[in-house]
Amino acid sequence: MLFGKPATIPTKAEALPGRAEAMPLAEPHFLWGRDLRSPVPEGMEEAMFGMGCFWGVERMFWNTDGVWLTMVGYAGGPTPNPTYREVCTGMTGHNEVVRVVYDPAKVSYEDLLRVFWEEHDPTQGMRQGNDRGTQYRSGIYTYTDAQKEAAEASRDAYAERLQAAGYGTITTEIIDAPPFYYAEDYHQQYLEKNPGGYCGIGGTGVTCPIGLNA
Repeated sequence: MLFGKPATIPTKAEALPGRAEAMPLAEPHFLWGRDLRSPVPEGMEEAMFGMGCFWGVERMFWNTDGVWLTMVGYAGGPTPNPTYREVCTGMTGHNEVVRVVYDPAKVSYEDLLRVFWEEHDPTQGMRQGNDRGTQYRSGIYTYTDAQKEAAEASRDAYAERLQAAGYGTITTEIIDAPPFYYAEDYHQQYLEKNPGGYCGIGGTGVTCPIGLNA
């Protein structure tokens, strides 16, 4: 157990049952007015990351040039269509994630990976800072073989930088993108709706070498 929560992902038999109905969403993207359920436009691509509390993570990506849409949700566990309260028990197995739709002509997947690595500490296991539990684990969820190859290569390169700076082993999971379940409306673009809201995300200060001559 980890501060009263499971320290491992529950099996399907152990997990909460969830429900067949998807989370209802009544609001469009708070900044851009786009439908959060919009299909990926032709020529654009999608990516998914978990790196701690999704409120702060989403803000990092909507502030990244070339990103067309962001949304927060749950992924990586066996419970279908969980609620936030259920995820917080640790008994759904889900991570808090941000799904990003981006224009690769304006921002590369490698650029998104640099944001991912530099803006959190990927060595902390089932937590991020003071946020503890399986829902705060570090994860890259890939949609293509090319994304997986880029993610794994970036992990290996960044691991050397982190080790040189005195950090431990990277614990980031890199897996094929599992089903994405939308979080409740009030979580979407939370820090734009609540500018003084909590953000516990913080990087290591170690530069990721992706695309750098080093």
